[in-house]
Amino acid sequence: MKRLYIPFSLILSVLFLLSAECQQPETNPIIAPGAKLQKLSGDFSFTEGPAADKKGNVFFTDQPNDRIMVWTVDGKLETFLQPAQRANGLFFDKSGNLWACAEDKNNLIRISRDKKIEVVAEGFNGALFNGPNDVWVAPDGGVYFTDPFYRRNWWTHTERPQDKQCVYFIKPGTRTPVRIIDDLVQPNGIIGTPDGKTLFVADISGRKTWKYKINPDGSLSDKTLFCNMGSDGVTLDSKGNLYLTGGNGVTVFDPSGNQILTIQVPEKWTANVTFGGKDRKTLFITASTGLYSIRTNVKGAY
Repeated sequence: MKRLYIPFSLILSVLFLLSAECQQPETNPIIAPGAKLQKLSGDFSFTEGPAADKKGNVFFTDQPNDRIMVWTVDGKLETFLQPAQRANGLFFDKSGNLWACAEDKNNLIRISRDKKIEVVAEGFNGALFNGPNDVWVAPDGGVYFTDPFYRRNWWTHTERPQDKQCVYFIKPGTRTPVRIIDDLVQPNGIIGTPDGKTLFVADISGRKTWKYKINPDGSLSDKTLFCNMGSDGVTLDSKGNLYLTGGNGVTVFDPSGNQILTIQVPEKWTANVTFGGKDRKTLFITASTGLYSIRTNVKGAY
């Protein structure tokens, strides 16, 4: 019987390739296999502030048209509220109330499930807010919101009402806002971790995103630079990855602040992002005139 001769060098090459294939890391741990960005709708003037309720329905704002829309888990687009006090950033609390940064009169409002609107905070030190932009409600009910200044054409005033662009905090059970961050250029996107221990604030004009420790009384400490990129909106997934937005689409950073992914969006500006859907594994993106989505391997933190 004739033996088949296989060069030893070929054996080594095959073993090397097999080893490399086995050790090859997952090239994209975020996006689901075969998933592509989908445009769900484009019938808007400017989309912002996405937030998902407990069922996974995604609410978002179309501010120029003064309305809050909802993309249901059944894939239907509906109007939730119009007029909506020029709502911008949104966030659901544990009771199912929808908090909104309302730029009609520059205040912070809370919208009940039956669509009743309650004004929670109207200003600071006797003056209007600049324009509450984005909001996060902590697990204990404490509320953090950013207050940058962007001139709106429906305002009668042209100057900034407040001396600084700050982040405010409202303690649980109270209605009195206190300045909790006052040293950023223009704070915009804001989100905290589900355990209530860490807060992320994106300084859009400062082109940086900062990380803070949340103390038991709601105060902040241990300010740390998370990454050298600002953002309009932000969200977190269950792995602790942070999602930032802007002109390039959505940029994802791991918990250590290393950039791991960019999702290009075919719009002039990508404003905000959140997870939704029944399993919380669909990333929803508000970008200029459109609402987009893409399936992921990870769940949203909220």
